[in-house]
Amino acid sequence: MEVSTKWEGNMAYTMTNKTGNTMHLDPNGDGVSPMEAVLGGLAGCMGIDIMMVLKPYADKIERLEIDTDGDRNEEAPKFFKSVAITIHLDGDVPASRIWRAVKLSDEKYCSVANSLNADLSYKVVLNGEEVEDPKK
Repeated sequence: MEVSTKWEGNMAYTMTNKTGNTMHLDPNGDGVSPMEAVLGGLAGCMGIDIMMVLKPYADKIERLEIDTDGDRNEEAPKFFKSVAITIHLDGDVPASRIWRAVKLSDEKYCSVANSLNADLSYKVVLNGEEVEDPKK
């Protein structure tokens, strides 16, 4: 895997992957900060995993949205100490299946989650209501 990141002036950069897709990074302007990109990458990675695990229910899923809230170290380096992840899913899917998908993503499949040195915590909101992990 390889990307090229080009300085655009001031604090702005444009990242380009091998297929030509780009992301504008600019913590002080009209782009995302690099750390926001990490949170977005985490959510995207987990979303892909969750949908793959829930493939048998794909036609019953109306919405999947993942919110991430990172708590950073106060001094440099300002790494993520912890990240709270909320999975919002609307559809006819058993809560136990969603939690299974979340755990598989966290423990096995999500490369981003497994690359972070942060405590990750999860909450699942199914059809607007928080559901507990049945294995807790």
